[in-house]
Amino acid sequence: MSEIVTYTGRYTADSRDQLLTKISKQLKPGRFAHVQRVEQTAIKLAKEYGVEVEKASIAGLVHDYAKQRPDEDFIAAIHHYQLDPDLVNWNNAIWHGLVGAELIKAELGIGDEDILDAVRYHTTGNRYMTKLAQIIYMADYIEPARDFDGVEKARLLTSQSLELAVAYQTKHTLLYLLENNQRIYPKTIDTYNAWVPQSGLKD
Repeated sequence: MSEIVTYTGRYTADSRDQLLTKISKQLKPGRFAHVQRVEQTAIKLAKEYGVEVEKASIAGLVHDYAKQRPDEDFIAAIHHYQLDPDLVNWNNAIWHGLVGAELIKAELGIGDEDILDAVRYHTTGNRYMTKLAQIIYMADYIEPARDFDGVEKARLLTSQSLELAVAYQTKHTLLYLLENNQRIYPKTIDTYNAWVPQSGLKD
């Protein structure tokens, strides 16, 4: 059963239903269903870890807002918002978080930096992540439809320690990229260095 959070107007002028309507126009049905599962996972984690549930709901719903935009939109936004010029050399996997946050701010009127940072870092991670950013990072990784080797371990760790779970996801994402000869965004390496070596993670 989904938990419906009533928005206070502090972080978005929209009600949850209005926000969902706007998001639904940007995403295909499968992706739209995913963001709602991430929202519900984030709400549960927010309650466990003492994070504001309204922020978790909004961040969960908007984290993939820009995921299905054409590349040209992102490249235009990188120039328009004067973001790191190196971003043009990357792709949607990186853009939809780091650049997508700017589109959320401009198009949805969501200006809370805690929410926007959670969107920015939900795929790359970051050296410093707020509890909310950690929650969205993990909720996206472990939402109920996720099915990959290690997801149950990730879910267990998330229920025990957010920091340990972040280290686990970061390590296993890096391993996946290495094993598949993928390019690695520098911030992902920074995230690894900040979270994994001192984590006490066993595997």
